[in-house]
Amino acid sequence: SEAHAHASHTAVATRLRRAEGHLRRVIAMIGEGRPCLELATQLQAVERAVAEAKRALIHDHIDHCVTGAAEH
Repeated sequence: SEAHAHASHTAVATRLRRAEGHLRRVIAMIGEGRPCLELATQLQAVERAVAEAKRALIHDHIDHCVTGAAEH
């Protein structure tokens, strides 16, 4: 498998780091005994950040890989 560097990868990595930060916060909040509503809100932020990273990666794949293959 060869390495692929796409323009969106930096933005995707940033989104995933944001999700990681939210997830670490959720773990800490569980240890602190925080209310379920607060935990659910933070978990939603994790899901949203991961979904946005996935969306950006898929759109980049379509734009770069699929379109490029069609041109060849």
